[in-house]
Amino acid sequence: MAKYIHFTDEEKERANSVDLEHFLLQQGEKLMPSGREKRLSSDHSITVRGNEWYDHAAEQGGYAIDFVKSFYNLSFPDAVTMLLGGSCGTVYHQASERVEEPKKPFELPPQNKDMRRTFAYLIKHRCLDSEVLSTFAREQLIYESLEKSKNGKNEFHNAIFVGYDENGVARHAHKRGIYSKGKSYKGNIDSSNPSYSFNRKGISDRLYVFEAPIDMLSFISMYKNSDWKKHSYVALCGLSEQAMLKQLDNNQSLTTVVLCLDNDSAGQKAVDKFAKLLVEREITVKRLLPNLKDFNEDLQEQQREPKREISLKMD
Repeated sequence: MAKYIHFTDEEKERANSVDLEHFLLQQGEKLMPSGREKRLSSDHSITVRGNEWYDHAAEQGGYAIDFVKSFYNLSFPDAVTMLLGGSCGTVYHQASERVEEPKKPFELPPQNKDMRRTFAYLIKHRCLDSEVLSTFAREQLIYESLEKSKNGKNEFHNAIFVGYDENGVARHAHKRGIYSKGKSYKGNIDSSNPSYSFNRKGISDRLYVFEAPIDMLSFISMYKNSDWKKHSYVALCGLSEQAMLKQLDNNQSLTTVVLCLDNDSAGQKAVDKFAKLLVEREITVKRLLPNLKDFNEDLQEQQREPKREISLKMD
């Protein structure tokens, strides 16, 4: 039974208003940009912004106290005590009042005249197959951007993975930094529609589902001799099920979904959730688990051990 501690309304309000980004950094957690939010490196399904959080796999969220209770498995008194600094007397930043900015219209970043840097990064550093990349580039699913800094003095090149809707209109784009040194940027372009994340349509009854575009392309690179083009693929660019369900809505011939999410706790949580949704739709569910954390790590390991045979029956 949790020990009773009396907190004033002011203390509870102060605890619930703690800026979760600052709080998590103080706990040693690593965060990644995800649009206007930050995503936990240790659990990609959780995003935070100010004093608010959301678990996209569990479809639950709220404010700081509920986050600490859920993430650290603490009682209400212990969660409030932690957010107020506990015995250490730590003072955490208060989240500033959120001012809702007007939503910008979705717009693809400007395109570079060639893809030289992007191909070099994806082939040399991520070990993707050049023929697979060329196929996606010809179909305008991947391109290299050329973006200016705010002062106009610097140029930035990024790989852009485009998602189109059923009418062939670009509705989503995922940006990935292509610099091999330092921590590169990755995130979705503002106002991207999550229902249309990076995807490729095939003619078979099978849909392969991934978390990230590079995971998807890595998988195809590993099994490019398995008549891969006849199948459909989608990279969620996160852990929301929206793009997977949209593919099923738009293609009634899809009767089997192969979940190829990361080999970690967030991936497993999402697999369990997605499987329930798919069974309700009478969709056959299969799971392909990478040997390492994700299929890009598997691909890189395969490149280091070229003699090791990897086989997969995709039918």
